[in-house]
Amino acid sequence: MQTYLRGRDMITTQEWTKDELDTVIDIALDLKRRRALGEPHALLRDKVLAMLFFFSSTRTRASFEAGMAQLGGHAMFLDSTSTQIGHGDTWKEIGDILGRYNDGIAIRQVDWGIGNDYIRAVAEASRTPVLNMQCDWYHPFQALADLLTIIEQKGDPRKLTINMSYAYAASYQKPISVPQSLILLMTRYGANVRLTHPPEFKLMPEIIAQAEENAKKSHGSFEIVEDFEEGMRGADVVYAKAWGSMLTTSDHEESAKISAHYQDWIVDPRRMEMAHEDAIYMHPLPADRNVEVADAVIDGPSSRVFDQAENRLHVQKAVMALTM
Repeated sequence: MQTYLRGRDMITTQEWTKDELDTVIDIALDLKRRRALGEPHALLRDKVLAMLFFFSSTRTRASFEAGMAQLGGHAMFLDSTSTQIGHGDTWKEIGDILGRYNDGIAIRQVDWGIGNDYIRAVAEASRTPVLNMQCDWYHPFQALADLLTIIEQKGDPRKLTINMSYAYAASYQKPISVPQSLILLMTRYGANVRLTHPPEFKLMPEIIAQAEENAKKSHGSFEIVEDFEEGMRGADVVYAKAWGSMLTTSDHEESAKISAHYQDWIVDPRRMEMAHEDAIYMHPLPADRNVEVADAVIDGPSSRVFDQAENRLHVQKAVMALTM
């Protein structure tokens, strides 16, 4: 266990050692147990977290606010559209001033080509830790919740086959931060990670290179396939969701036209049967029902989506308690 993480930013799990990530999971399990037993754990009494959103949220906002309250602190909600950010407040003002007012700053900024740079600039200016609630590159807390869920449901991730797959969605061009963060984290833990996507839905080359290096160091594996059903076969974890074709086109209409060619990329009962007999289905939510995934799967016995959603609370509390 690593005992000195105070003041650390969480922008991507790649910047934390595996021992440090193990500590997060250990603390998350302890806090989850204490909440289940009704034991008070006001570890952040009188601490304040500023939460700055440039993008709408349900689970992220609710879990961070609930987590801060359970830890004895307060979460301050800030919407970019109702503050002075649109009228002159730069990353420097946000980092320097909110860093003086608060004990931590959490930011969701997913605009392509902007989000990660903005969060890192705020972190550079802030005297308090900055937590990435999702950017255009990374979604670290979702990945940590996914890891915790997989450990609870399937045990040691080493040698598990995890299929991180694209799935069709007719809605907006969703960020690539979830699949990128998942392949980065699970390759740290020795899993056999399978990235499944159509040719137009590639992830960033530098992220792929990092995942390959992670797999080599952890004695796991990493492969890319472009056939939906091939990706499903023999998987222990089926994690299928939509993301945009950002590396092919930045035009949303063009991306929608490309997506339309892959409307059969849906996790239905027939596809789920191609996975391992006790495979679990995961999705960060919200899912486009009967588009990305059939109701029979997301509401069926293999689904763990609500356990995933709950675990956002526990891993976020762990990181906040350790860093703030």
